[in-house]
Amino acid sequence: MSVKREMMEYDVLIVGGGPAGLSAACRLKQLANESGQDINVCLIEKGAEIGAHIISGAILEPRALNELFPDWQAMGAPVNVKVTADEFYLFRNDTSTIKWPHWLLPASLNNAGHYIVSLGNLCRWLAEQAESLGVEIYPGFVALDVIIEQGVVKGVITGDQGRDRNGNEKPGLFMPGMELRAKQTLFAEGSRGHLGKQVITQFELDAKSEPQHFAIGLKELWEINPDLHKPGCVIHGAGWPLENKSAGGSFLYHFENNLVSLGLIVDLNYRNPYLSPFEELQRFKTHPLIYNILEDGRRVGYGARAITKGGYHSLPKLIFPGGALIGCDAGTLNFAKIKGVHTAMKSGMLAAESIYEQMNDHDSDTAILNTYPDKLKSSWLHDELYKSRNFGAAIHRFGTVIGGAYNFIDQNLFAGKLPVSIGDTQADEQLQTADKFQALKYTKADGILSFDRTSSVYLTNTAHEEDQPVHLKLADADIPLTKNLPEYDEPAQRYCPAAVYEIVEDANGKRFHINAQNCIHCKVCDIKDPAQNITWTPPEGGSGPNYSNM
Repeated sequence: MSVKREMMEYDVLIVGGGPAGLSAACRLKQLANESGQDINVCLIEKGAEIGAHIISGAILEPRALNELFPDWQAMGAPVNVKVTADEFYLFRNDTSTIKWPHWLLPASLNNAGHYIVSLGNLCRWLAEQAESLGVEIYPGFVALDVIIEQGVVKGVITGDQGRDRNGNEKPGLFMPGMELRAKQTLFAEGSRGHLGKQVITQFELDAKSEPQHFAIGLKELWEINPDLHKPGCVIHGAGWPLENKSAGGSFLYHFENNLVSLGLIVDLNYRNPYLSPFEELQRFKTHPLIYNILEDGRRVGYGARAITKGGYHSLPKLIFPGGALIGCDAGTLNFAKIKGVHTAMKSGMLAAESIYEQMNDHDSDTAILNTYPDKLKSSWLHDELYKSRNFGAAIHRFGTVIGGAYNFIDQNLFAGKLPVSIGDTQADEQLQTADKFQALKYTKADGILSFDRTSSVYLTNTAHEEDQPVHLKLADADIPLTKNLPEYDEPAQRYCPAAVYEIVEDANGKRFHINAQNCIHCKVCDIKDPAQNITWTPPEGGSGPNYSNM
């Protein structure tokens, strides 16, 4: 029996309360208000509040923010810590480093004029601006499915509330989702967006693109000894602890209030099934360069998230009848800069300007935002992504040292316009079988410098109603035990940064257990499972992490 759903209609619906979605909402209402037009804009966010699911390093290049709100400083934006020092280290092993001369770094890694921020707090501020402009914002609402009628996206269906683990309606608690319909729907879900995947497949938006590439970014927030705190100091690193052709990098940023954010980025094309990105982050902290900063400090935050990093060559077609992809749903992060906030914001602003113009052009086909790709192509965003098009591919194909040398020549001597394009056509699914490797031995957590995943999840403030349908779907429930365990020693036990997946052995034998209540919505399982057997779907609205200052 079908569920009867209420329906609400808007001019524009935005799915996702990150920097792309909020910037699109603000820009569209700015234009409408300036011209006296009534364009109703609705933004829904699956987190319990705006910023609850937002996690990033983060260094902000303020270019897009300057355009959106030129007086952001007077308006009280939480952007306070300007970069004062910019250091890069090659970590040779667990004790030694080489400090890389700044002039030898690719120009794209220069952080002069940028700011260290909490992206979650910046998004909360952007939401305040959006609401003051007249945007309707509804946190705690999951966009569960796309409404497509006659080949046109008409909006989304939000998730039901109050179903038990078997999908049955709970008496007195069940609330059906709604139909939210709009003339244009912008998908701004972030990396590996659940509905972004759906529309990319439905409309074959990636038919002419190279495979998308991903990484996992893990972050911890530490309160350190004030005597060791250097507000504005930025440290980036490459090399150890990542070995055996595992690419990625590390960071440590001195934030405000004696806080530092540190983390590890691990490209998800790694081959060793025994590798645990979470444990590699714990190892990273034992290096003297890092340990000496954290000593006598305490960990106050933890989180992890997939990162879309394919860049220019992996961009899908951005538009389809009834909507568009923006931000990391499209893949606008500039990996050469290790930054995606300003590019996400700009993509949202450009989409908003296209919608506004199209709504005022009565002769145009209002279903297709043809001017959005054109606007992007003529903007600094396209220029920036094009100039960095070879950066990630050079690292993947030639390694950190040779790839870094290529990038120095490309970025510094040719300003990103070296007349060569390096393809990165090998997809990330490169995990090799366990028999090709020896198991990695990680040191047991000491609870002072290193930690286990369970205590780490506690710091994310993650909450799920346990008696709800499991949101991590297996296409074939037998694959974890019949294929992944014998061939790969079931890598889900290690690539998940939240201890969601485990092999349990009891009197009845081995079974694959999913601790869905631990899920911090990083979506790495949706990407890294060697059988592509796991699909991440959103749980009830408001579930998941509730990050603070991340």
